[in-house]
Amino acid sequence: MKKSSETFESGKIYHLYSRSIGNQELFLREENYKFFLSRYSRYCDDYFETIAYCLIPNHFHFLVRIRDNQQDLAIVKAFSNFLNSYAKAFNKSIGRNGGLFQRKFKRKLIDDESYLSRIILYIHLNPIRHGLVKKVNEWKYSSFESYCTYKPSKVSRELGLVWFGGIPEFIKIHDSSIEEYLLDEYSLEG
Repeated sequence: MKKSSETFESGKIYHLYSRSIGNQELFLREENYKFFLSRYSRYCDDYFETIAYCLIPNHFHFLVRIRDNQQDLAIVKAFSNFLNSYAKAFNKSIGRNGGLFQRKFKRKLIDDESYLSRIILYIHLNPIRHGLVKKVNEWKYSSFESYCTYKPSKVSRELGLVWFGGIPEFIKIHDSSIEEYLLDEYSLEG
């Protein structure tokens, strides 16, 4: 089940997401997506294990597990510093001023296993919902491809693969869930 959480707790799983102000595009070129992920890694890797992510032109989603012994204020500060770092660099690169992200990022505690699988599907299928691609494997700015390989990855995919029953089932469920997802049954914020 999903519920809002006012504080981060060690060992818990959260869906973190935000969008741009006024539908401003956050990513204009491939380099923007790569830089965003590098900033995320720099500021957040010490606080989160990343289970899934997806970057859409005007918003993003991360599914994370909080590492042990982390304090809420330090986590919030790290995530805010990450967003501020990206916004400043993005604004400088295009000669823009002002805020880029909505004031406060959102977080939802994931405390139900069935919701965990739904949110992984939701995150990976989000580019289809927004009409960016027709197949989940066509969008390269998500963690989907990390799940489909045995290559080393910064994505902590063990939990997702165990839940879905391995790589073949993971791919099959993503492919077979597209129609259901598009019918709005998977509708979540963002």
